[in-house]
Amino acid sequence: MSVHTVRGSLLDVSLGASSSPIARAAAVTFAVVLTATAAQFTVPLPFTAVPFTLTPLVVLLTGAALGSRLGTAAQVAYLAAGIAGLPVFAPSLILPPGAARLLGPTGGYLLAYPAAAFVTGYLAERGWDRSFRSSFAAMLAGLAVIYAGGLASVSVYAGSFQTAVNQAILPFVVADIAKAVMAAMLLPTAWRFLSTPKS
Repeated sequence: MSVHTVRGSLLDVSLGASSSPIARAAAVTFAVVLTATAAQFTVPLPFTAVPFTLTPLVVLLTGAALGSRLGTAAQVAYLAAGIAGLPVFAPSLILPPGAARLLGPTGGYLLAYPAAAFVTGYLAERGWDRSFRSSFAAMLAGLAVIYAGGLASVSVYAGSFQTAVNQAILPFVVADIAKAVMAAMLLPTAWRFLSTPKS
């Protein structure tokens, strides 16, 4: 099998077209758990209400791996779990819990997760996750969606657009680009593994 001629997500190819709905539901559930787990690795920053988390990396990776439809479904389910009061959002002493988190300064990031997963999944289904360069571009596209959402919500609380940029984007750019590089390295590696003939 040549990865360059295959269309679809990693999940599509690994499970096959005839995979059961149970297998796909399990993949979505795993993505939700992975997103919630990543959110617990949080580093509060003193100059902004937005903490540093590993969640964007997981959102982008699972979106690419599951594809646009299931990647989006996973992030919608993640938000639903948080709205229901489950402790899936990043722990915080200053951000509101549960559904109120979506109305707080970090709500824009969270609400952008399904769209970001869709974007990366859509691009991955069209082969963008087969090489490092295109994978990196797909990760940046998804990251731009998350930043747009975060900038929108932080702007409401910051009082000015420039302050919002300083609090919502600039502190995270270097680390998030590093995350995008990591994701861009993992995806082509996974495709090479799938294309290796099994004895």
